[in-house]
Amino acid sequence: MQGKLILSDGTVFLGGSFGKEVTTSGEVVFNTGMVGYPESLTDPSYFGQILVLTYPLQGNYGVPGKEFQESKKIQVKGLIVQNYIDHPSHFESKKSLGEWLKEEGIPALQGIDTRELTTKLRQHGVMLGRIKFKVPARGEARQRRQSSKFKVEEIYDPNKENILPYVSCKKVEVFGTGKKSIVLIDCGAKENIVRSLIKRGVRVTRVPWDLNPLEERLDFDGVLVSNGPGDPKQAKETIENVKQILAANVPTFGICLGSQILSLAAGGETFKLKFGHRGQNQPVQDVISQKAIITSQNHGFAVDMKSMDKDWTEWFVNLNDGTNEGIRHKNKPFMAVQFHPEANPGPVEGGYLFDEFLDYV
Repeated sequence: MQGKLILSDGTVFLGGSFGKEVTTSGEVVFNTGMVGYPESLTDPSYFGQILVLTYPLQGNYGVPGKEFQESKKIQVKGLIVQNYIDHPSHFESKKSLGEWLKEEGIPALQGIDTRELTTKLRQHGVMLGRIKFKVPARGEARQRRQSSKFKVEEIYDPNKENILPYVSCKKVEVFGTGKKSIVLIDCGAKENIVRSLIKRGVRVTRVPWDLNPLEERLDFDGVLVSNGPGDPKQAKETIENVKQILAANVPTFGICLGSQILSLAAGGETFKLKFGHRGQNQPVQDVISQKAIITSQNHGFAVDMKSMDKDWTEWFVNLNDGTNEGIRHKNKPFMAVQFHPEANPGPVEGGYLFDEFLDYV
């Protein structure tokens, strides 16, 4: 069946379906990684978004087991690729990408010029969009066309509401054992954050996005505020809780959305990036050591370093556009990075940051 991706400016991209034929809408974003679609599709930070994969070949290694997933389900609203391979070849493959998408009710289109689509998103910024399906007319070519603009208010915008309740755990969960105990505030945490802490001999207590660990009878030595989707300013309860955690001088580490929330709790500001950083090839530099590393990233907002109090110092910067990628307090045990030290997918060069945080604890 033929489908359409309709952008908010009226641009239409036609493609063939390889997922579930259902209408959906959301924020259209692109990811520049070459591999890692099982991990990316299950990353809760993509909740509410239609994901465009820029690498032209997708599905060739199929879908492995759940140990490669970063949450219990596919989080994206829809998937757009150029070339889909329906006959995967990999010893760990359990099913094809198309089969997985259909099982979970996610629409997907192939045969779309993702280079042209990505160029448009880079020039104009991320847009809202809708995926629709129709039976193609005889002889109709798959090409980009123009359509009358739809009403933007009819399309789902994940930045207009607090979406953390959709991706956070519902109750307190405990993982691992160890002398050190970390509370993980789950704003849509990737599973590999938990794994990364457990393999370092840490007990992890994962709590819902709006739970204040200072008000509960929890035994912990530090707090990690996780990644997650949406506009950080919508997470008002989490921001207020983190304010209290900082005031209590509890060692605190923020990752991705957690970095933005920690910055807001410290009195700073955040802003929306034009098209965000999404992929496994983002170079950042440690401003303090001058060391550069390649990182995995998935975010659409950034911290305005100029708004931060003088007690905070810039830690990392993005080498592509100079935006902030991490902050540290000059005197207290507070730190945050905008990228993903837990990787999955992507390079593991930032994994040492978990060790630096645990040195605080």
